[in-house]
Amino acid sequence: MRAGRSRTALVAVAVLAVLGSAGCGGGDVAGRQPGGGGGAVGGNVTVFAAASLTESFTQLGKDFERANPGVRVTFSFAGSSALATQINQGAPADVFASAAPANMAAVVDAGNAEGTPTVFVRNQLVIAVPRGNPAGVTRLADLTGPDAKVALCAEQVPCGAAAKKALDAAGVRLNPVTLEQDVKAALSKVRLGEVDAALVYRTDVRAAADDVDGIEFPESAAAVNDYPITVLESAPNESGARAFVTHVLSDTGRAVLTAAGFQAP
Repeated sequence: MRAGRSRTALVAVAVLAVLGSAGCGGGDVAGRQPGGGGGAVGGNVTVFAAASLTESFTQLGKDFERANPGVRVTFSFAGSSALATQINQGAPADVFASAAPANMAAVVDAGNAEGTPTVFVRNQLVIAVPRGNPAGVTRLADLTGPDAKVALCAEQVPCGAAAKKALDAAGVRLNPVTLEQDVKAALSKVRLGEVDAALVYRTDVRAAADDVDGIEFPESAAAVNDYPITVLESAPNESGARAFVTHVLSDTGRAVLTAAGFQAP
């Protein structure tokens, strides 16, 4: 009888040990942040994206949230150079989508990108003018007159670097009245009637079609921008970041981007 009781006690102790171990494991899972690298998509996904992606990425974010209940996508839209600087200075973000490889390279070289970035779309410049084109602009040369008021992006911003390439290809020199830090700021000068024209992306003119017209010019072919995207090395929500990038690269994501005027890479 004594031996039987001893065996029963040992079994009970073993069962309690197993249950205790399981309870500890459950505590670890419960304490893990949703979408923090555990496989399931949840929590907040913070995306730093070029200003020219504002409309299309906002739509992609809404689509992603609908497909993943409980997920919230937060965007920071600005010039790619400014975003790259913020990331390299430690700003918490999960995904970076740049309007040019050079700004992405700054993040990669600093060791802040996870793996190799993927080019997901391309974009091209047009001349944006106020609706109705009151100044009668038809080509780049029309912007060189002494009375012409032109807005450009600063050269460190992708749209500014692209404008310089296009202008060099055309052999045209402009004297802009303002140099803006992102393409939306340059476009706003046109929308407000403060300038006669600005060199911005085709996608931005399409998004502002109620207020501006776009004029194509052949030299823009010399300055087509590739847009790369990557999960960031220190992403607080790694699994959410991976899932969002996958969504952008999917057929659904491609359809949204194409409808906005972006070109396939």
